[in-house]
Formats: sequence, C-alpha cells, structure tokens
Amino acid sequence: MLNPDAKLSEKLFTSDIDQRPTRDGFGTGVVEAGKADPRVVVLCADLAESTRAEWFQKEFPERFIELGVAEQNMATVAAGMAAAGKIPFTASYAAFNPGRNYEQIRTTIALNNVPVKVCGMHAGVSVGPDGATHQMLEDIGMMRMLPGMTVIVPGDAEEARKAVVAAAKTDGPVYLRFGRAATPVFTTPDSPFSIGKALTLWESKDPKVAIYATGSMSYAALSAARALAESGVESIVLHVPTVKPLDEEAVLAAAKRAGRAITVEEHQVAGGFGGAIAEFLADNLPVPIRRLGIQDRFGQSGTPDELLAHYGLDALHIRDVAQAFVGI
Repeated sequence: MLNPDAKLSEKLFTSDIDQRPTRDGFGTGVVEAGKADPRVVVLCADLAESTRAEWFQKEFPERFIELGVAEQNMATVAAGMAAAGKIPFTASYAAFNPGRNYEQIRTTIALNNVPVKVCGMHAGVSVGPDGATHQMLEDIGMMRMLPGMTVIVPGDAEEARKAVVAAAKTDGPVYLRFGRAATPVFTTPDSPFSIGKALTLWESKDPKVAIYATGSMSYAALSAARALAESGVESIVLHVPTVKPLDEEAVLAAAKRAGRAITVEEHQVAGGFGGAIAEFLADNLPVPIRRLGIQDRFGQSGTPDELLAHYGLDALHIRDVAQAFVGI
C-alpha cells in the first residue's frame, strides 16, 4: 500500500496527474536558491532556454554568465568562481556536461573539492527524437566514481526544485541530473526531501521483492507495485534520489524485509544506480538482484513512451520482471 508518510500527490494514478519535466524544477529551484543566497551564480553553455537557466538570467542578469559552446571552459571558470567564494551552477545537456568536460570537472572541481553544482539536462533515453548522440546514459556512473561528488537524480519537477535548493546549501561538488520529457509529479511540496535520504513510496506487510528506483523511474516502479498488488505480489518501492551517498540504512532494511531486489534506472546498468545498490548489498546482505536499465546499448530516436517501453523501463515490464522473479 502507499506510504502515507511519503505525502504523495492525490492524483497519483489518475490521467490528469500534473506532468512537468524535471528541468523545470531546476529553473524554479535555482531562482529560489539565488534569492536566498547572493553567492549563487549560474553559468551556461549556449543553452539557456533548453536548460531553464534563462529563468535565473531574467531574475539575476548580473549573476548569469554565458560561456557559449565551451563546456570545458565553463567547468574551469566555475571552479575559479567557487574558489573565490561563489556557489556556481553549470548548466548544459548531460551529453556535454559532464560528457564533454569530464576531465575539467574531475581536475578543477572534484579534485579541489569546490562547491560547483554540475547540472546535466536532457539525460536518459526519454529526451526522445534527439537520438543517441544526445541521450546521455553514462553520466551517473561517471560522476559517482569521482571522490567527494554527491550525485542526485530527482524523481519529479517538485523534488528537483528541492534538490537544487538543498545543493546550494551543500559543501563540496554536486551532480544533479534532469530530464526534458514531462513526467508525473508524484511528490508534493510537503513530501520529505534530504540529500542522502531515500523515500519509501509503497510498502506491503509481507513483501516478496524490493524495487529500488531513481529519477522518474520511481513513478514507473510505483505504478508497477500497484499492478503487482492486484496480482497478489506484495512489494516495497524505495525511491532513491541520492545515488551518492546512498541511504544505506533504508536500502539494507528493504532488502532484509523482501529478500529480493530489483533496480530501475534510465541509464546504463553498468556502473550506474543499479551498480551502486548491487555493490552495497554484495558487501552487506547478498540477495538475488535484477537490474533494469539500458543493457549495453546506445539510445535512438523515438517518443519518450516508445523508448522507455522499448528498453523495458515502463511499469508493465517492471511488473512482469517482478512476477517472474518471485515465481508467479
């Protein structure tokens, strides 16, 4: 059943549930952060409209810096500004930030442990018709390997807003991942969010499988849990917006109760969110695990719904995998 403590949308499973891209949460969140702290600045690489950085630009034009198509330079400028006392957010497509400027992020931001907030937009396959070149599927793995880097993948636009505000108050570098496609807003302004904390969305009395999900895949996992309940399969759904550091206590507790684990992510299964869960459980509580994500493939053009179904990331496929996993 739904966890009342999660404080989810009243329109959770209705056709008129609010849908917005998580990049909108970045736009509103960074303006909110900018109003709260004059040290917040935004740097952009010629994509102010697409990244929603223009919302900050309109509010604080003197604190917005357009670098042009020069993502490597954007990272190093941001590192210098952070060393001088600013709180920079860098915004571009995830294919370019961190895809194109990874070395500069590693050497000038992470190595120096400066509080730059790297914002990767249009991540995952659901960016749609832009195709494989722009569908960044490796960024979670790239960024979680960097020492000291916090990695956040918000579940919806409302949580994205909270994540940006929280990141501005966090010491050290942070990577935030956002999408372009409009996705269900399943949390509310009152839903709890803290960096490093997971949120139980669904919890049965006698769960047979724990479904761990991050980003917008958490709504698909929640929908799958509802379908599983209708077929007699009890489950837990743990929404994990912070991939690093993991909420180890919550991850472990769900695995102990269910005895089986499924991870769901809009990312390569190698090195990503599922890898983080599997690594932790292997060291602490080895249980049977299935990892759902992109299976060593690049993306392709298509609508978001078509692509998510094609790669097995829709609620029906999650349900089918869970049913087979528990032997039903």
